Amino acid sequence: MDRRPGLSVRFKFTLSYAGFLMFAGLLLLAAVWVFLLRYVPDRAMLINPDDRFEGVFPVRSALLDVFAPRAAAVLAFLLVFGLVGGWILAGRMLAPLTRITDATSMATKGSLSHRIRLPGRKDEFRELADAFDTMLARLEAHVAEQRRFAANASHELRTPLAISQTLLDVARNDPTQDLGEIIDRLHAVNARAIDLTEALLVLSRADQRSFTREPVDLSLLVEEATETLLPLAEKRGVTIETSGDIAPAFGSQALLLQLTTNLVHNAIVHNLSDKGTVWIETGAGPETVVLTVENSGEKLSPQLVSTLTEPFQRATERTRNDHAGVGLGLAIVRRITEVHDGSLTITPRAGGGLRVAVRLPAPPALSPEGHLISE
Repeated sequence: MDRRPGLSVRFKFTLSYAGFLMFAGLLLLAAVWVFLLRYVPDRAMLINPDDRFEGVFPVRSALLDVFAPRAAAVLAFLLVFGLVGGWILAGRMLAPLTRITDATSMATKGSLSHRIRLPGRKDEFRELADAFDTMLARLEAHVAEQRRFAANASHELRTPLAISQTLLDVARNDPTQDLGEIIDRLHAVNARAIDLTEALLVLSRADQRSFTREPVDLSLLVEEATETLLPLAEKRGVTIETSGDIAPAFGSQALLLQLTTNLVHNAIVHNLSDKGTVWIETGAGPETVVLTVENSGEKLSPQLVSTLTEPFQRATERTRNDHAGVGLGLAIVRRITEVHDGSLTITPRAGGGLRVAVRLPAPPALSPEGHLISE
């Protein structure tokens, strides 16, 4: 934004400080005049020789002749002292602001690793500097995550496109190839690309927080997700067991259904090849509601489990099946949980498999019409 040049803040502080000193000096001179000089006679007094008066009795005009030049000199000194002292004090006071401005300029040029780290005790400038450092740290982490995500997404999207290109080249250059098999493989590759694109759209929607919050019962979402994924569970020989109470939350029903479906799908797919089990439980407390999904499966190390919420992160042994997904399931779960101000906990089970717990804030008080009740 273009602005016309103006006086610097330091110069304004200097003028304010000098002006205050001059105003205080003028008030002092006015007080001297009002409370002292006005009572001095303007003419010489006749004194009776019999009265005992000692000393000199000056008149007002003589006092003004002596006092006025010295008062003017004092005011000139106060002006100079105010300008010089105000300039120095303003510079010292605004030094932290200069460091903050320099850090802002570096951030606008793309250097997000710089930190102000303003020393000294807590005051308004240091609170501003600390808040700015915190913002820079979060922004740097977010930008790094977005860059990593974009690189991974580009790689993941390039793979099905490259496979499709290869299949098309084979069909064009080798007429003896079975076109039915090539079409089936193209259909599978295309379906994977569509799933990946839809997952990216869900993740983007969650990042933008562009959704309407409403009362949602997690237990009903569990029933819906279970019914949808029951054919897949039966096909893979996985048993789903649900338990728990009503778990009222407050958020986007579509996103929370996506969260629940991703958790159940993840638990079914990454399970034992036969006779696997998925345990789903919902619960409600005074301040939070909890959705817990556990599954049997291979034993996983805590180091591997800690990386599973990263986009496109999969263990190598978990990708060799026809339902491995696109690597965004738990990443979407984590982001949906964050935008609902909740927490996600993933821990390996001692007997193998995972235990995923999603904790969301309990819903606020609502009127019968569904509106928030202000406290």
